[in-house]
Amino acid sequence: MALLLLFGAAVPAPAAPLPVSEIAPGVFVHQGRHEDFTPENAGGIANIGFVVGSTGVAVIDTGGSRAEGEALLEAIRARTALPVRWVINTHVHPDHLLGNAAFRDTGAVVVGHVKLAERLAEAGPYYLDNMRRLLGPAFAGSETVPPGHGVTGTTTLDLGDRVLELRAWRTAHTDTDLTVLDRATGTLFTGDLVFMERIPVVDGSLLGWIGVLDELAAVPARRVVPGHGPPSAPWPEALLPEKRYLEALRDGVRDELGRNRTLEQAVAEVPLPPGQSWLLAGENHPRNVTASYTELEWE
Repeated sequence: MALLLLFGAAVPAPAAPLPVSEIAPGVFVHQGRHEDFTPENAGGIANIGFVVGSTGVAVIDTGGSRAEGEALLEAIRARTALPVRWVINTHVHPDHLLGNAAFRDTGAVVVGHVKLAERLAEAGPYYLDNMRRLLGPAFAGSETVPPGHGVTGTTTLDLGDRVLELRAWRTAHTDTDLTVLDRATGTLFTGDLVFMERIPVVDGSLLGWIGVLDELAAVPARRVVPGHGPPSAPWPEALLPEKRYLEALRDGVRDELGRNRTLEQAVAEVPLPPGQSWLLAGENHPRNVTASYTELEWE
C-alpha cells in the first residue's frame, strides 16, 4: 500500500479541460483573460482554439505555458479521439505558443510563419526568463518548440472534410503573423493581427499593420477569432475599432514629429481616439506611441 501511495503521488494529475466555446460546427475557442501575466492565469491571456475535421485536429495557438497547453489538450480529448495533426502558431509572442510543449508527444507538426523559427531562437530565451519570473511555479515545464514547417505565401492543411487556408503576412503586428481560415465555416483566426476590447500592441511596423488591414478585411470570412477579445465576432466589422486606433496613432505621432516634439512629449500628448476606450491602455498606449515615434521619425 505504501508503494502504491508513493507511486501515485509521483504521477501528476491530468489537467482539467480548458473551457472552450463551439463558435461554429467543429470550431472551438478558449477566450483569454484581459490581464497581464500572473501565476493565477498561467499565461492564459490570449484566445486559443482548435478545429476538428473527419481525420484529425488542428490547434491554433497553444497558450502562455505548458500548463495551459495541457488543459487545451484535455479539452480536445474530451471532444474527440482523433489525432492532433497540426499545431499552428499565429506569431512569435509567448502568450500564443509557449503551450506547444504539451503537444510534443502527440505527433503533431508545428506550423508557423517562415520567419518564426529564427525569431523564436532570438527572442525565446528572453521570453522564457521573463515568463518564469512572472508566472513562477505555474510556468513549470514550459519551453519553446519551434515550427517544423514554415509558411511563405499561402498553403492549405486538409482535415478530411475541411480545409484550412494558412497565409503568411508581411510585417504588421510582428514579422511572423499568420492567419488561418477554416473554409468550411468561414471562420478566420487572425492571432494578434486583430485585437478587440484590449488595446492593440505595435511590435512590428505601425505602417505595415495599417497597410495589411484592407487586405485582411477582404478575406472571405463570416466570423473572426481575434487574438484578444471575444471568442468570435462578425467579419470584417470587427476590424474597424482597431483600424481607427492605429490610424489615429499614426496621425497623432506624425503631428508631434511635424511640430518637433520630443519622444517624451509625444508619449504625454498623443491621446486615444475620441470616444474609444481600450482595456490595458494605461501601459500599452504609451508603448505604442514610443514604437510608432521611432518608426515614423525616419519617414
